Amino acid sequence: MATATEADAMRRAIALAARALGSTSPNPVVGCVLLDARGRVLGEGWHRRAGGPHAEVDALHAAADAGHDLRGATAVVTLEPCNHTGRTGPCAQALIEAGVTRVVYAVADPNPTATGGAATLTAAGVDVEGGLLAGQAAEGNAAWLTSVRRARPFVVWKYAATLDGRSAAADGTSRWITSTESREDVHRLRAEADAVVVGSGTLRADDPHLAVRGGPLRRGAVTQPLRVVVDTHATVKPGARVLDDAAPTLVAVAQDADTSHLTGVETVRLPRAEGGTGLDIPALLDVLHRREIRSLLLEGGPTLAGAFLAAGAVDRVIGYLAPALLGAGPAALGDAGIGTIARALRLDVTDVSRLGPDLRVTATPLAPATAPATEEN
Repeated sequence: MATATEADAMRRAIALAARALGSTSPNPVVGCVLLDARGRVLGEGWHRRAGGPHAEVDALHAAADAGHDLRGATAVVTLEPCNHTGRTGPCAQALIEAGVTRVVYAVADPNPTATGGAATLTAAGVDVEGGLLAGQAAEGNAAWLTSVRRARPFVVWKYAATLDGRSAAADGTSRWITSTESREDVHRLRAEADAVVVGSGTLRADDPHLAVRGGPLRRGAVTQPLRVVVDTHATVKPGARVLDDAAPTLVAVAQDADTSHLTGVETVRLPRAEGGTGLDIPALLDVLHRREIRSLLLEGGPTLAGAFLAAGAVDRVIGYLAPALLGAGPAALGDAGIGTIARALRLDVTDVSRLGPDLRVTATPLAPATAPATEEN
């Protein structure tokens, strides 16, 4: 059974892994801490970028540089050590060769290509224990785990609204509903995402740029996220800010759309949604998954957000709520296929934070009930 010292080391490993959010895709974020027999830290590391050393190897290098003997050491790692050779070698074998005699990991590797590290370690006589703080580690790796298990990107829907749920005023103005602090936090979300998506309505109303600015890039985001525009009829104008060279852009259009005016712009043609006027959301997610997009920040307006929710394709909701009232204007969410209170998509609120004058509410959708409860009068 894992010790309190190993649990503390796992918390540290989870924090180390989080340093690389936005930098490792299509790989997971992973952290590792090496302990000696007395529980002292010999080295620590994390997977910093795709193609670079994995967390275990990074930690082994740090320990070796410090002159530590790793024979008899314990490795505490957030994900089961990999068992395959890709751009780097198998971490399970690296730990064995270093003389590590115990490995404690949080989450079993669901990737069929890389799994099996625990079995390899056990066969070599290493004491292996899995599941320590698995929930916390899985939360930090939610994007990658979702992409492996569901073959689509992990989708975060972000919106900004007044306390009465309005995303813009009656005249269409929306800058700025929320504070500078909230807008800076959105850039952090963008820096952690592989792609940012908006719809044609948002494009026409706001002409958004969607690239990451300022602090998040200085803190280590390797590349700008892919900017994705869902534009059924290809109405985007060549001079739109989203088409500049600050970041790559993909415009998703219907199969019969005229794109002759989009010379030099990367487009993808998708089927229309069944019974709807927009594009098929699962088809869009499939295209992005095949492009190795593991995390998607949905910044579109109410129509696109409703389409994603109707498709069951929202994994996390982040609402920035400003202490203001408008009374009229568009709601933050459009039609999501919910016609009665019994079918309401219930959420589990996981965090509420203050950002300047605003509240940031983070929630995850709960599984729908198998049958609606009878409402009493």
